Amino acid sequence: MGNGKFAARKLKRDAKGRRWHDPVYARRQLGLDVKSDPLEGAPQARGIVLEKVGVEAKQPNSAIRKCVRVQLIKNGRQVTAFAVGDGAINFIDEHDEVEIEGIGGRLGRSMGDIPGVRFVVSKVNNVSLREMVTGRKEKPRR
Repeated sequence: MGNGKFAARKLKRDAKGRRWHDPVYARRQLGLDVKSDPLEGAPQARGIVLEKVGVEAKQPNSAIRKCVRVQLIKNGRQVTAFAVGDGAINFIDEHDEVEIEGIGGRLGRSMGDIPGVRFVVSKVNNVSLREMVTGRKEKPRR
């Protein structure tokens, strides 16, 4: 450990090397979070609905959360997305094009009592799902 008059260069170099022991720094430098993210760092992504699935809520709740399996157009990966709202699942059919976004949990993980679901459906066939649930808009006929 140098503490002489011109030791700053060595101190700086050693500190740089030690930063790699910090997991947050290492993951950020190697871009691991973006690599493993199905959306590849984007805020939203479009995909095709493969099937509707019911996901059981975690304890102590007992509900079946209505979700959809979506195949993303950009990279072909399959993710599960939650349909928000009372009766929202009825506006989504198989082979519909949906837009999904992150559910807003910590560090991009799942949220609340829905295990393993990291995304929510925001649009169906380019129409806002929330607008359809509230009754302001109708689902377009294809």
